[in-house]
Amino acid sequence: MTITIYFTSVSGSREVKQQQTQIFDYLDAKQIKYFTVDISQSPENKEQMRKKVGNPTAMPPQVFNGDKYCGDFQKFFQAIEDEKPEAFFKL
Repeated sequence: MTITIYFTSVSGSREVKQQQTQIFDYLDAKQIKYFTVDISQSPENKEQMRKKVGNPTAMPPQVFNGDKYCGDFQKFFQAIEDEKPEAFFKL
């Protein structure tokens, strides 16, 4: 399975940028390979992310392992706090 992160390279929100960076940094530190999809490059990418999440207002970052939805940043953060990131990423 492949970890896919839906993110945006264009955001006026410092919070979104920090959240994305924390997820990327964690995966890089653990040497977990992942694929990124930039929703700011195509409206289709944004719609695809929202459809897969099941929320028409979902915002990045959103994490998937293959076709399985892992969650958003809040769920990632909670998994780190609970020391269960492997469960979050469904590894």
